[in-house]
Amino acid sequence: MRHGRKFNHLGRTADHRRAMLANMAISLIMHKRITTTLAKAKELKKYVEPLITRSKDDSTNSRRVVFSYLQNKEALKELFGPVAQKVGDRPGGYTRIIKLGSRQGDAADVAFIELVDFDENMLKTPKAEKKTRRSRKSSAPKAEAPAEEAKTPAAEEAPKAEAAEEAKAE
Repeated sequence: MRHGRKFNHLGRTADHRRAMLANMAISLIMHKRITTTLAKAKELKKYVEPLITRSKDDSTNSRRVVFSYLQNKEALKELFGPVAQKVGDRPGGYTRIIKLGSRQGDAADVAFIELVDFDENMLKTPKAEKKTRRSRKSSAPKAEAPAEEAKTPAAEEAPKAEAAEEAKAE
């Protein structure tokens, strides 16, 4: 039974799981995006986000604590350098998991996990407002109003003259 199992053990011993998550965290920090199974990505998110939060405070103690988890000097430099600068004002949610489908060989759910602030595709496109029925209704009259202002005064007088002639005819 799995009573009291608060996290996914991933079918590994504690030492193997700790080493695997540390290696995956190093790869994520160095490459900014990695592809793995969905279960590992979810566990990696729980593992790496506190380390990124700690990297915002660049002190000797923070570096020592993070190094005790990662055991890699290059990853530590990258984490406390460019990564910490990009996520400095973000209150959390440093990673994003995107599902890719299932793997051919064993039908495992595959996903990639990436650092949010380092995705070039998302940074290039401006944030589009969410299209809802209400926003379309409210934005439609606003779009028509400037178009009417753009008409020349002579163009506005012609329909008014026609309407006046029709009123006189009645």
